[in-house]
Amino acid sequence: MSSSTMPTSRSVNIGSRLTAMAKRVPDQLAVVMPWNDRRSRPRAGQTRSYRWVTFAELERDSNIVAAGLQRMGVKPGTRIVLLVRPGIEFVMLTFSLFKAGAVTILIDPGMGRQHLLDCLQQARPEGFVAIPLAHIARLLHRKRFPQARYFVTVGRRWGWGGTTLRRLMKGTTDGYRTVSTTAEDPAAIIFTSGSTGPPKGVLYRHGNFDTQVEEIRRRYDIQPGGRDLAGFPLFGLFNSAMGVTTIIPDMDASRPASVDPCKIVEAIEDWQIDQAFASPAVWNAVGRHCVDAKLKLPTLRRVLSAGAPVPTHVLRNLQETIAPDGEIWTPYGATESLPVASISARQVLSETAEKSATGAGTCVGTRFERIQWKVIRISDHPIATLADAEPLSRGQIGELIVRGPVVTTEYVTRTESNAWSKISDGDSFWHRMGDVGYLDEGDRFWFCGRKAHRVQTDGGPMFTIPCEAIFNQHPRVFRSALVGVGTVPHQSPAVVFETWPNATPANDRDRDQLIEELHQLGQRYEHTKVIPREQLFHHPSLPVDVRHNAKIFREQLAMWASEQINGRKG
Repeated sequence: MSSSTMPTSRSVNIGSRLTAMAKRVPDQLAVVMPWNDRRSRPRAGQTRSYRWVTFAELERDSNIVAAGLQRMGVKPGTRIVLLVRPGIEFVMLTFSLFKAGAVTILIDPGMGRQHLLDCLQQARPEGFVAIPLAHIARLLHRKRFPQARYFVTVGRRWGWGGTTLRRLMKGTTDGYRTVSTTAEDPAAIIFTSGSTGPPKGVLYRHGNFDTQVEEIRRRYDIQPGGRDLAGFPLFGLFNSAMGVTTIIPDMDASRPASVDPCKIVEAIEDWQIDQAFASPAVWNAVGRHCVDAKLKLPTLRRVLSAGAPVPTHVLRNLQETIAPDGEIWTPYGATESLPVASISARQVLSETAEKSATGAGTCVGTRFERIQWKVIRISDHPIATLADAEPLSRGQIGELIVRGPVVTTEYVTRTESNAWSKISDGDSFWHRMGDVGYLDEGDRFWFCGRKAHRVQTDGGPMFTIPCEAIFNQHPRVFRSALVGVGTVPHQSPAVVFETWPNATPANDRDRDQLIEELHQLGQRYEHTKVIPREQLFHHPSLPVDVRHNAKIFREQLAMWASEQINGRKG
């Protein structure tokens, strides 16, 4: 399946964007990361030590490694797993694999060991470029990867064969040329988070990446010479393609909620960073820390946050902290299609936040230039062609479908999902985002939740984001989750809520009083009136995804709520 919006004839290799930037800004720092060698010393004016490479050095090293991979036998289309910690080597190796024409398998270790192994097996890798610990795991489960024969160890190699990155780096580029690929050629397999089902491997083509870079650069006016704090490692790849210096902070990118905000502030101040990208969980911690400590970050003029809706309190704290003329942007999209839309914090705080708080949904803004979108009637079945989809009028809640050159064409694992996610339209296709919401008169999309999370009652569907917003109004509530109890389509709605750490109920009486206050709050709005008091539950800590610490596992909470109700009956 191909998209008519993505030309197939032109030569496109996303790795060539690094080459172009190395020619344009050769001496500019490309990637900077913390350096914990005891022999190192901080530079003047900095609080800690760092190591770095320039764009010219990153280009040279990626070419040397690409040449080495080709000599090993890696050919265009060879699937190679990359399991390397965020840092200089991660960025360099990714571009090396692009340049060699390999298909890079990128996967978040934070999804858990079993999911990780299952995803890797389904991707059918032919090689591993990985740290020693990952190679040990590969050996222990070697029967899962019968095609694997190319091995590169980033670090010390023991008895598992292959070569090391250090040895590849001693090679030459004699006879090497970046592989000539087209927009349609595969470049990577990136896995979804699995927050609404098993993780799926999404096929990215060189044209997808190339258009992503151009769309992001144009929408946010990103120019070479900037300095970006990359709280999400993949964004470091976009930086290198745009001539922006990537500063990698001292944090576990797979567990953003555990971030030490002092280390984020330290990096911003050490490098006078003007741009930063991280999940809402990171900015929640940083914003609260800066407000409490009365800290300002005057160099920070552009902040990006994605992966989940960003709460208004996070936007307010950040807006108060960054440069007065700075802006916070929240791009909207999914692993299968990114970016789709964007909105600024100023727009949210001045135009949409009040409506969101009373159940209008979360406005994700206007679409990117080359994205087309429609809202169609919700269906829980495959939709073969666009003629089979029923378009809805503005203001009507339905499911969102999108089309454009950043929209990926297919899943290459769990391929049965393709029929459920793609809608044919002549020689192109539309992707079903799995999100529900509506378009307003300004062609802005208002997100009302995931389709799979809607509660289907006898009175009609109830949507998570509009309902949860009502209970989140209470000053003691940190977050809440609407879940369905019983069988579809005769479910009964329940709300499970988590309080702020300093607002945990002191005893049963306090908890009951809080539940009563929430019930009275729900009674004030038509769309939450049907939620009975006895189906409001306090939970000590809602289960959320590791990657963004924001996507609530409502399926788990639905079972938990059912157990609470059945326990009362028993």
